[in-house]
Amino acid sequence: MQKVKIPVTLDPVKAAQKRSIFDGIVPLQNLTRLTESLVEKQGEVAVRIECGTDEQGLAVLNGEAASEVTVRCERCGEPMQLALGSEFVYTPVKGDDDAALALIPERYDVIVRDEHGEINLRQLVEDELILALPLFPMHDAADCNISAEAMSFGDIGPEPEKPNPFAILQELKKK
Repeated sequence: MQKVKIPVTLDPVKAAQKRSIFDGIVPLQNLTRLTESLVEKQGEVAVRIECGTDEQGLAVLNGEAASEVTVRCERCGEPMQLALGSEFVYTPVKGDDDAALALIPERYDVIVRDEHGEINLRQLVEDELILALPLFPMHDAADCNISAEAMSFGDIGPEPEKPNPFAILQELKKK
């Protein structure tokens, strides 16, 4: 099967009316904000987005994105493979339509359409994958290449005795 690139922008209302399905890839090097957190910038993200309307008549983008990325382990500093994946459901709105926001069910995330009525699919996928990244990626403790000696930081001695800041008030009270 040929790998098709996902379009950069999309008119979600027209795509929902046509019940369009986008199944393809986004190259990782095009997702610059995501690749800042990665060790290797090569690879691709598998993306599937189904457009449709719900029972309220709202345009809905139901999708998933998955990729194998290489990140740096926060414990040992070595590169590690990580499977990123995200499932999402969005409904598009105009930026200034507060009345429409009140009618949107909680199960949908909201995405704002630009002045041309389109959304940026590449940015949507990138945002989802950034949110899927763990804050501190680490190998399993058994797989990590760090010794127990390097993880010990020594003994913490007793805290030095500090003078009581209210001792002066105590002496004034006695007078």
